[in-house]
Amino acid sequence: MESTMNMPCKPTRHKLQPKSWLASLALTLPMALILALLLSGGPAAFVQPDRRFAFLCVWLLDIVLFFKMMRSGKTDRYRAVLFIAFAVALSVSFITRMIEVRGSMAFDNADILQCEVPFCHIVTTMIIIPAILTESIIFPGRIEGGYADISSMLVIVAGALVILGRGFCSWGCFYGGWDDAFSRIRKRPFWKNPPPILRWGGFAVLLLVATSSAALLLPTYCDWVCPFKVVTEYEAVESTRSALKALVFVSLFLALVIVLPLLSKKRTQCAWFCPMGALCSATGKVLSPYQVRIDTETCLKCGKCTRTCPMGALDADSLTSGRTGIGCSLCGKCVDACPSGSISYNVRMSGIGRSPGLSRILFLYAGFTFLAVFSGGTLQQFILLVLGALTHISL
Repeated sequence: MESTMNMPCKPTRHKLQPKSWLASLALTLPMALILALLLSGGPAAFVQPDRRFAFLCVWLLDIVLFFKMMRSGKTDRYRAVLFIAFAVALSVSFITRMIEVRGSMAFDNADILQCEVPFCHIVTTMIIIPAILTESIIFPGRIEGGYADISSMLVIVAGALVILGRGFCSWGCFYGGWDDAFSRIRKRPFWKNPPPILRWGGFAVLLLVATSSAALLLPTYCDWVCPFKVVTEYEAVESTRSALKALVFVSLFLALVIVLPLLSKKRTQCAWFCPMGALCSATGKVLSPYQVRIDTETCLKCGKCTRTCPMGALDADSLTSGRTGIGCSLCGKCVDACPSGSISYNVRMSGIGRSPGLSRILFLYAGFTFLAVFSGGTLQQFILLVLGALTHISL
């Protein structure tokens, strides 16, 4: 009995406790003011009743979700609502706009020659080397002043890389909500043990598309293998070559964005095959101040986090080293799931990691602000489209 009593006890850490209503409101108020300023678009946006309504709907959604994050101590479930809504709204709004401008989702040679193809953040991975070598942009989009112009998107991407790193994949990417949504449908994975080597797939794709784009002076990923062409735009099917491309786009969307996430409960496209995700991982490890860390002294080694992580960024080595893998997108799912509270957000080189509650709040102010502002215009536009459709039906 005495030897048992003298055995050292494993230290424990309390999980983040839900905050009181008053504390949650106090933490939410600054966010409410920030988003009111950044989402409104200025006084002119309030002239039309429908625009006021759209702004208020989006603003209230953001504030309720942020308040729930503060009140409950949970992150991922409320992040996912806004993140998935952003992806769906972007696709609907984008497709509607393209149909209004072009008459269809497809673009043709005239659109290419006139540089009327919207720029997407993934293209960043294809233009860097050619820009250095040839001092030109190989993508047929407007440099500035157009819809999704190159300069604006590059500024957004640069900010995301510095602030969030790979966190952009869960707090900013307007495609990521698609495989995130499908990865949540099944309660248990059918495919339980994907090969660990897959976590390096995005880096292989990044290397391939960067070098091939430099050699051919073409955005090869966009041209041939981007699965999100299915929910945005695609090359007009006018030949065997363009028909083959369309088949590839549809097949990859079905496989990587729908089927594999359903089977594995992993975000397979974002985690294993996206070149932008790999770029975010590489830069985030150097630039981003935010990270997720594991307290190895209090960790129970139960493996719940490794099973829960949708990016495959946690394994047995992570539980020993206390560090997540390079694919961690800061989604918070493992933090929410950890039964001992051993996993937490951390602010690099600040010592704040010793206070997981404060580190989480600091990260959420950065991550949620980025997601809310980046998605705000798209969600408002989606609401305006819905209002317009309802008005048209009633007439």
